[in-house]
Amino acid sequence: MAKSAVTIYHNPRCSKSRAGLALLREKGVEPEVIEYLETPPSKETLRAIVKKLGIAPHALVRTGEELYKRKFKGRALSDEQWLDALAENPILIERPIVVKGARAAVGRPPEKILEVL
Repeated sequence: MAKSAVTIYHNPRCSKSRAGLALLREKGVEPEVIEYLETPPSKETLRAIVKKLGIAPHALVRTGEELYKRKFKGRALSDEQWLDALAENPILIERPIVVKGARAAVGRPPEKILEVL
């Protein structure tokens, strides 16, 4: 499989993200690895990801993060506002996200990423 055929939005400090990357490699897939805290996805990239996931932007938010609790909990934001919030605060993005073509999956649990292969 070509290196760029599969992309993983990865946080190496996250055990689920590390497990997802390991699972891809066990299946013979060497994905493009984007450490999204270092290289945050743009609002447009996030828009494409949530479309591929078939979810609203708010569903991609890590609600356990301190930043979410402090800044966003209880607020009614539009999809556009959530996309802005995720683009500006990538720590809030659920992880890992694996994208292949028109499909994507959040690796929680890590085995969910196999659905896009």
